Amino acid sequence: MASLHQVLPAAAPSSSSLRSSSSTATRPVVFAKPSHFLTHAKRNHHRRLISCSSSSSSNDGSKVDRRNMLLGLGGMYGAANLLSTPDSASANPIQAPQIDKCGNSTYDTSAGVATQINCCPPFTGSIIDYKLPNFPKPKVRPSAHRLSPEYLFKFNTAVDRMRRLPKDDPRSFMQQANIHCAYCNGGYDQPGQGTLDLQVHNGWLFFPFHRWYLYFYERILGKLIGDPTFALPFWNWDNPKGMTIPSAFIDPKSALYDAKRNPDNMPPAVVDLGFTGSTDPLQVVSNNLTIMYTEMVRGNSDVYDFMGKAYREGTPVNPGPGSSERGSHTAIHAFVGDYKNQPAGEDMGNFYSAGRDPLFYSHHSNVDRMWTLWQFFLPSNKIPDKKITDPDFLNTAFLFYDENAQLVKVTVKDCLDNLRMGYEYERVDLPWLDYRPPAQAASAKVTRSGKTTAKVEDTVFPIVLDKIVRVLLQKTKKGKADELLVIENIVVDTSKFLKFDVFVNDEDDNVTDIDKASYAGTYAQVPHKTKEKTATTSIRLKLTDVYEDMDVTDDDTILVTLVPRHEGPGVTIGGIKIIANPPPAPAPAPPAAPAS
Repeated sequence: MASLHQVLPAAAPSSSSLRSSSSTATRPVVFAKPSHFLTHAKRNHHRRLISCSSSSSSNDGSKVDRRNMLLGLGGMYGAANLLSTPDSASANPIQAPQIDKCGNSTYDTSAGVATQINCCPPFTGSIIDYKLPNFPKPKVRPSAHRLSPEYLFKFNTAVDRMRRLPKDDPRSFMQQANIHCAYCNGGYDQPGQGTLDLQVHNGWLFFPFHRWYLYFYERILGKLIGDPTFALPFWNWDNPKGMTIPSAFIDPKSALYDAKRNPDNMPPAVVDLGFTGSTDPLQVVSNNLTIMYTEMVRGNSDVYDFMGKAYREGTPVNPGPGSSERGSHTAIHAFVGDYKNQPAGEDMGNFYSAGRDPLFYSHHSNVDRMWTLWQFFLPSNKIPDKKITDPDFLNTAFLFYDENAQLVKVTVKDCLDNLRMGYEYERVDLPWLDYRPPAQAASAKVTRSGKTTAKVEDTVFPIVLDKIVRVLLQKTKKGKADELLVIENIVVDTSKFLKFDVFVNDEDDNVTDIDKASYAGTYAQVPHKTKEKTATTSIRLKLTDVYEDMDVTDDDTILVTLVPRHEGPGVTIGGIKIIANPPPAPAPAPPAAPAS
């Protein structure tokens, strides 16, 4: 297991060394491994992605000047969020669940045994529409790796008091954990849609639901210790200094401890976001930074590639996860969960039990931080339009119990700005921001014939992804085109942890190295319940920057390699294709002025 005790980092890059991706700055040197940590000149890039296939109003909130909110970026990146158009015709938003009709959730053990569990909350019968308070000053969520003894004592006391609340108190620890179980493992049906599951993962509700979830969890903790300024720490696993489980969570005598974690991944084990199995900690860290750069900067063509696909009333579960959800988010769940010793990967490794680990909330605090960074601080030249203005998104509703045990209804449109919700994040450097993979050598050409692990041939879809698969795909035009890689009709066994990586024109068979130009992105899922034990989804990966970093000048085909990181079957690919990146849809015209 890779250990950070073996890693000797240089000084972390200062915020002033982190540049906009449109600049010509070089990658900051974080470690001293020459083969993986040399600086690399950055290039401008303005394009996008491309296979052969089978089968209403936005919520601006208060006008906040974010120029002083550096968050480790060393300056203000323009938060120019232009209006976006919906990705499909409007239907109806998902309505808040009917708590009185909540049913048992189900999870499958590794032995295939279906087990039912009651995750339903108590129901008071009284629901009010929640109104955000006014926050004169936002509280600051701190890094979990840098907690002072005083803050850690306060945090531990709050969780301990939550654990001591009566079991039927909706603010108690298990009741809070059950929120995730009910919303994410089949406890609720979509209102008015028969037995169609309500699922907040793998679509555009992922970020908003979890933001509201943490908001009330945090306020309950503050209420229990009489401190409304209490802010939930975030586990900054995106920074090398945070790429181990924080020490605050590993004391068996602490209320923050959970026994159901993978013992092999306790500190000093380094978080492996790629699940490559590499035992070289330098390589693991380099992989992690490349993964973060790809899912946050390089791999997205539009807002839905990051946020997830549309999920409306009547939509089947898992329409399509965004890059962060299926990337670092899922990897951390699987890294902490214990698939070896627990029947279903408990606790973090399964949606039904994830909320039982206090670390879950600090993990998702960092996930929420990624959304905040992407919304307001990352360069906007890649995706200038970062808002979803579709009313079916904005008006989706959830139910939570607040810090006073009052059942409240909230909507997505009221959680789009963290400052309006009264919090921000401690400044932490972002070494992944400029961590663009090194370009392939100009002379490197991939042999379009037999490789040691698989053969390139005319592939008949669907294919079972239980081994490395390579497919030769026709591009829409020769050379460095603006294209998207679409992997569609991905049928997954939802009871398993599944993950596969995607490479383009990979030069070698070393699948433990991700920090290279050929890495295009990933798909991964946390085990969860669906009625048929399967779900069908799709993902898009932006190829524009991938092409910029390799020699495809004379190529009218590319070689796509799919590398499964899970064991055995569980994923079937229905088709792979390359498409031209569609131009952004024009913003809706402003309403006509009234006639005089």
